[in-house]
Amino acid sequence: MSEINYPLLGSYVPMSKSTDYLVGAVKIAESEDANCFMFYTGAPQNTKRVPVSELEVPEFRTDIANSDINLNTVAIHAPYVVNLGNSLKAHTFDFGVQFLSQELQRASEIGVSLVVLHPGSAVGATVQQGLDQLVKGLDDIIATKPKGIKICLETMAGKGTELGVNFQELAYVIKNVKDSSDLGVCMDTCHVFDSGYDIKNNWDGVKEEFNKEIGFDKLWCMHINDSKNGLDSGSDRHANIGYGQIGFDALCKIVWDEQFKNVPKYLETPLVEGVAPYKYEIKMLRDKKFTDFVKTIEESL
Repeated sequence: MSEINYPLLGSYVPMSKSTDYLVGAVKIAESEDANCFMFYTGAPQNTKRVPVSELEVPEFRTDIANSDINLNTVAIHAPYVVNLGNSLKAHTFDFGVQFLSQELQRASEIGVSLVVLHPGSAVGATVQQGLDQLVKGLDDIIATKPKGIKICLETMAGKGTELGVNFQELAYVIKNVKDSSDLGVCMDTCHVFDSGYDIKNNWDGVKEEFNKEIGFDKLWCMHINDSKNGLDSGSDRHANIGYGQIGFDALCKIVWDEQFKNVPKYLETPLVEGVAPYKYEIKMLRDKKFTDFVKTIEESL
């Protein structure tokens, strides 16, 4: 990945028929002045998917090539409802393996190499059983996935029986799959804060722990979000940048961290009165200066 003046920073962008599928996704990212972006291939709450042939892939690749966005910095987020950690319901687990295998194939056909995945939940079993089931599912998926596709396990906040709520759990999965060469991590700032990592006051210490348990070479993308709740709350409620408990200064420090400058970072913050805030958040993080953009949006309506 080539050196750039600004850190890699973009957002989740919609990708649907109403926004002209992949062509529209690129336009939205460019309108935000983003240099990377993430999208879902369908609604995140279900597994209904439009055939790749309808997503305008050739036009998408042409538009990306003519933009300031490198295709290697674009990510697909798998839907939330897939659960590879379910060791009690064979149908749920088998469906997850089948769907995610298809999702990785879709990513390959589109030309996107990064796929972000929630590790899942133990749902009635122990955490260890859930982690072992996740390893089993990933082994099945990795064995048949297209070449060049990288899976990024997301750090989770600790709601219910979620897996991947600390670096040790993710390290266990990475160390125990048969082939971990294409398995890495997506660090979500809201999630790690909510799960007990004090990135507000001790980012350097959290970095050291991540490197010790997993390794910096496995941090392949990040979600940049503020948190509506406090440290170790286990709540997973995203806040707009500078309007939550982590705060603008801490998040700006993370975004500009030289060690992770070329790691793609995606905003997943809430809409403000139905308006996407990402162009405002990207600008102020690049400028390293907080502005009350929520007020700006509200006054423009």
